[in-house]
Amino acid sequence: MAKEIINTRQFSWLVALYIIGSSILIIPAGLAAVAKQDAWISAIVSIGVGTMLVVFYGYFMKKFPDMTIVEASEKVLGKWIGQIASLLFFSFLFLLAALVLRNIGDFLTTQILIETPLYIIFTIFMIVVIMGASLGIETIARACEIFFPWVFCLLILLTILLVPEMQFEAIKPIMENGVKPIIRASIPFIGLPFLELVAFLMIYRHVDKHNKLSISFLKGTAMGSVVLFVIICATILVLGADFTARYTYPTYILAKKISIGKIVERIEVIVAIVWMLSIYFKLVLLFYTSARTLTHIFRVQNYRLLLFPLGIGSLVLAQISYPDIIYMQDFVSKTWTLYASIYGIGFPMLLILVAKGRKLI
Repeated sequence: MAKEIINTRQFSWLVALYIIGSSILIIPAGLAAVAKQDAWISAIVSIGVGTMLVVFYGYFMKKFPDMTIVEASEKVLGKWIGQIASLLFFSFLFLLAALVLRNIGDFLTTQILIETPLYIIFTIFMIVVIMGASLGIETIARACEIFFPWVFCLLILLTILLVPEMQFEAIKPIMENGVKPIIRASIPFIGLPFLELVAFLMIYRHVDKHNKLSISFLKGTAMGSVVLFVIICATILVLGADFTARYTYPTYILAKKISIGKIVERIEVIVAIVWMLSIYFKLVLLFYTSARTLTHIFRVQNYRLLLFPLGIGSLVLAQISYPDIIYMQDFVSKTWTLYASIYGIGFPMLLILVAKGRKLI
């Protein structure tokens, strides 16, 4: 099979949409619940840590320029231990894909398609994801080039329309409760989405200019982070910290507040479109990298053969992954960052340290 190639711009835009993903709807409520009006400061802390993570991933990519993280695992740790580590990494990617699919179902069944069963939404969305993943990373990246400008233009329009509704008194008093709530609030934001960027260590070798890969990764992270920061600030300034914390999807509620001359109103469809596009690219990337990881472990020649059974597995796992949204919010705030750090920091760090110890890099 010929190697698929994507350019650095496509890579950056994929990273940006991946970061926006489910975070644009979920993150503001979690930050406001803990940090209150200082949620924007927590966002800055999280983005700073996320940027350092991306620098670390850039270092990993320089040390293993022609290998995915699972190929590096087998080379550094040996065949059997490396395959076990890769299988655990697959479990992380596959679980994350199922959780993202569940996010889609929860949002649609609580905000838009209220009486539609979850499994119907899962099935329809998974069909599209399987179709996208089967076309390969090159086609996914080209589709991203088409939709990325639309996503950012719609977000800019949303921000501009919200300016008359913003009350800058809402962020005062600054640091009223000290530093501890700010740090505590930033921890889940590091796990979702920055630690999840480790998935890109499965596709970076497809980028054509490796000497500019780290810069492209940072550019994509910066674009996605700026979008999240602006949205977090907007929710606090328009809704206030208390109402932002109470709503499950405050960004969606945010768009309902837009009213210009009683003509331009209820344009929350903008948020829905932005979210559906960005989360689709996140899910299709996770699904693609999951299939690629399993392909390497079991030496399957064509990863497309695994997409349908993985899709069935995702439907089941998404259905049983957690009982309700409250459980999910508690899981994200208390557990996810610790779990994701095993694979987002621990796994690549282990490979680098062992490779240096064995003088492989």
